[in-house]
Amino acid sequence: MDQQIIWITGASSGIGEALAINYSKKGDKLILSARNQQKLEEVKSKCAYPENVRILNLDLNNTESFPYKVDEAWNLFGKIDILINSGGVSQRGLGLNTSLKTELEIMNVNFWGSVVLSKALINKMIPLKSGQIVCISSLVGKFGTKFRSTYSASKHALHGYFDSLRAELFESGIKFTIICPGFIRTDVSINALTESGNKQGTMDDAQDNGMPPDVFAKKAISAISKHKEEVYIGGKEVLGVYLKRWVPLFFSKFMRKAKVV
Repeated sequence: MDQQIIWITGASSGIGEALAINYSKKGDKLILSARNQQKLEEVKSKCAYPENVRILNLDLNNTESFPYKVDEAWNLFGKIDILINSGGVSQRGLGLNTSLKTELEIMNVNFWGSVVLSKALINKMIPLKSGQIVCISSLVGKFGTKFRSTYSASKHALHGYFDSLRAELFESGIKFTIICPGFIRTDVSINALTESGNKQGTMDDAQDNGMPPDVFAKKAISAISKHKEEVYIGGKEVLGVYLKRWVPLFFSKFMRKAKVV
């Protein structure tokens, strides 16, 4: 079986962890990145083939370190086939009340972290004329909701940037996939930043009743393997993408009253 070399950011929990565990079952070689070394070690221990897993600490706020981190990651196995930008932070706060410092942190982690890291890696992929960049966006990367203004903006920005990059690099052999999760049962709402920049510390009902991460991971891996450009994964909330597209006025009225936490 051909082994892929896959680098996953945000791999210490949630979607990143689920992707790592499921890719390991397929026998792929993994590079797991996040800030928390201990949690990364725990994820590695859950993998089917921990001997094929390497850990590389990465702070998505520290973009200046990315050229060196990319070199380090590349040298671990001699190349990288797929980068999955799964690291990120959500938001639970009114737009007008959210501090600029908090908004900048969300944009730096969710948008610039993925962009700067991907660009550094793509420069190594281009001579090989192969490779795939995956971004874990969100359904709110397709439409906005209350309490997530900056988070939604950071995800919208990913779509604009990587859609453009896909067109520019079409002849290079590099593939781009954007995955938009709905409500997935992870700690994303617990770790979401409030208006002051503190963690919310509680689980949203919608998140608690969301799709299990393992189910999401299987669907995402299937989409990645098929080189799909964009895919939506979740429950009935996925319908929001199509309602926004076809009946935008109705959708706007609905979202003003919708319970989104």
